[in-house]
Amino acid sequence: MAKKWFVLRVQSNREDKVKGDLEKRIKIQRIESLVPQILVPSEKVSEIKGGKKKVVERKIYPGYIMAEIEVGEKGEIPEEVWYMIRDVPGAGDFVGGDSKPIAMENSEVEKLLKEAVQGEDKPKAEIDFNNGDRVRVKEGPFENFEGVVEEVLPTSGCLKLMLTIFGRPTPVELEYWQVEAL
Repeated sequence: MAKKWFVLRVQSNREDKVKGDLEKRIKIQRIESLVPQILVPSEKVSEIKGGKKKVVERKIYPGYIMAEIEVGEKGEIPEEVWYMIRDVPGAGDFVGGDSKPIAMENSEVEKLLKEAVQGEDKPKAEIDFNNGDRVRVKEGPFENFEGVVEEVLPTSGCLKLMLTIFGRPTPVELEYWQVEAL
């Protein structure tokens, strides 16, 4: 017997509720060995709202959850697991169809699990700027200077800007929350 990951469609904005309901039913039916893990792939994103920086959790795939399920010799989901999952309110079909769900590829699973672990470590900045955007610096030593975004650096949450200082174009690197779009 091998374990495979499957994608399950669920009602949007009810992913965590469906996951919780599934975990309760798995525990009650004592089939933890058949369904060891259920994931709602999400990431932590830092965003600025009303001048305050906060970290929010955002679903990577809204409307979907992933379940690791012990499959039979032909790769089929055990009947008791199939029916238990289908009976949970808010749960839909498995991706791949009603009769034969398609398991995720190992490379997809590894990538997904890696993203989930990284997402727990450090929030990713949500940067709503693109190269060429005109911006004004709203904080720091270059306050009220205007410039153009030369490069967006999402991993560090910074922007490389070209500001005109004393009549000369000058490259400056600032954090995304220090500037506003014009």
